[in-house]
Amino acid sequence: MRGVVISPTATPFGQGKAYNVNRTWYLPAEYAPIRVNEHIHYEPGEKSPLPVTLGAAFQGVVIVLSNTITIVTTFAVAANTSGSYLSWVVFASLAIGGLVTALQASRIGRLGPGYILMSGPTIAFLAVCVLAVEEGGLSLMATLIVVSSITQFAMAIWLAQLRRIITPVVSGVAFMMIAISAMPIAFARMGEASVGGSPMAGPAVGTATVAAAALLTLRASGLIRLLAMPIAIVLGCVVAVLFGVYDIQRALDAPWFALPEFAAWPGLSTALNGDFWALLIVFLVVSAVLAVRSGNEGAVIQQVSWRRPRAIDFRAVQGTLNVGGIGMLLSGVAGLLPVAMYLPSTIALINFTGVAARRVGYAVGAALIGLALLPKIVAILATIPQSVTGSILMIVMGMLFVEGFRTVFQDGLDQHKALIVGLSLSVGVGLQTRNILEGVLGAPWGAALGSSVVAGVLVAVLLSSVLELAGPRRRRLEGYLDIATLHNIDVFLREIASGMGWNDASTERLCAAGEETLSSMLQLGDDYEKDKARRLIVIARPDAGTVEMEFLAVFEEENIEDRIAFMSDQAETPDVGEMSFRLLRHYASSVRHKKYHGIDIVTVQVEA
Repeated sequence: MRGVVISPTATPFGQGKAYNVNRTWYLPAEYAPIRVNEHIHYEPGEKSPLPVTLGAAFQGVVIVLSNTITIVTTFAVAANTSGSYLSWVVFASLAIGGLVTALQASRIGRLGPGYILMSGPTIAFLAVCVLAVEEGGLSLMATLIVVSSITQFAMAIWLAQLRRIITPVVSGVAFMMIAISAMPIAFARMGEASVGGSPMAGPAVGTATVAAAALLTLRASGLIRLLAMPIAIVLGCVVAVLFGVYDIQRALDAPWFALPEFAAWPGLSTALNGDFWALLIVFLVVSAVLAVRSGNEGAVIQQVSWRRPRAIDFRAVQGTLNVGGIGMLLSGVAGLLPVAMYLPSTIALINFTGVAARRVGYAVGAALIGLALLPKIVAILATIPQSVTGSILMIVMGMLFVEGFRTVFQDGLDQHKALIVGLSLSVGVGLQTRNILEGVLGAPWGAALGSSVVAGVLVAVLLSSVLELAGPRRRRLEGYLDIATLHNIDVFLREIASGMGWNDASTERLCAAGEETLSSMLQLGDDYEKDKARRLIVIARPDAGTVEMEFLAVFEEENIEDRIAFMSDQAETPDVGEMSFRLLRHYASSVRHKKYHGIDIVTVQVEA
């Protein structure tokens, strides 16, 4: 550890990194405390009171039911299936969606992240599933979903290796494209009116719902704000009754309790013919895009669920992907559209209610499983007019777009990232307006790759890959996570600095950052598996004026990035236990710590 004295009047970030006015520190963006979510009343690990839990869960159930019924009905009509299949698919979708939601709220080994992540049938697979049904029936579709679920588990395993491709920019593009693709649907649904009703009914009902939701969210507080969405939905239904476009008869005719029609289960196809192999590649591509999106969603939910968001725990992201794989596998076995996360709806629920406690996830999951056997309740919720659900969807998509925007700017926006975002959005929005690939590639590739979400995410991933491959040549050093490796790291970094023509001061700064990174890692890992040698890999990426170093190892729960961010909020008191972290903050221009199952990665950037 180098002899640097840190005092309340010294600049802990080096020259040009921070300044002090009247003993108040002004910090650079990379060290400023992460934005505080002041609206969060209950964090994931906290026990929200029963009334609050049930109130938030009720809103979540309404959202999931609305999405589920809309999506499965659309699929059943598009695939020209029988009425008995619709009854089966509603039951199975609710049961599997409830199970997946409960698993996402838990953290059992490598399953589940421990956050609220409401789940249900996803529209991402709608086009390719309809194609599969037309080519070989529901059994072929079910088999293809089962096989393609492997991509979700593979993504969870290789998440650390894909860290430089699946970036915040790719995540942000995915969220913005999902929002952009759904906004026209939401707006069209908002203006829908029942057959025979007044043309003004749909817009009036939709406007009343949006106005009520916005007003209650912006101005209400306490329990009223907690119930903002249900109140808005009820007011929308009241306006629909006044216009005579609310039909309750379907709910009155439905039984209170009924078992599903198991005879409608399509089963799995054993005929691996040409249709299967032709469609499998398309299903794998769509599943891979869904896996990328799920990984991004697993990261975003961590940022919106804490009052003071922490560094992303990528082990929880891996848990999210594993549960997503289970949901997709069960969906294929049941013969229905794959179940995936409803992140926009979940973010909206947390923002509306301020409740991110995982017990809400358990409550939503249990309620969905119970409702699968209560068709009367489902039928009542299904009577909510399309203009009401469209209004809620429009609000949710707007919030998702903003979240995507924030994600893109998470690590700053340079010229390269701006190009990736701009081109990805241009391609996605352009294909949404006119799918030119459908005429060129035909079915099924034209429909799959012509999806605005799929195309936008693929362009972002491809450009990120090109940027990574075209980047500066990497230098690599391997050893053990031990103080004896320090000499090798020092020699390794001095060779890099010499090759870049850095002066003595810059070289010493780089070597000091490497030393303090190793010291910080050793300090966190002091009590972790002392009898087991831990491998250390150092990867350096020299660039114009900067060197980015990645230290790959394994150690305990605490996160270096969180530790440094925490110290940014505290008085600069000399604490020997924190000295390595303070010195690392002094020498490095940025520090990022990502934790995966089996590997930890600390990324440090040093400027000349």
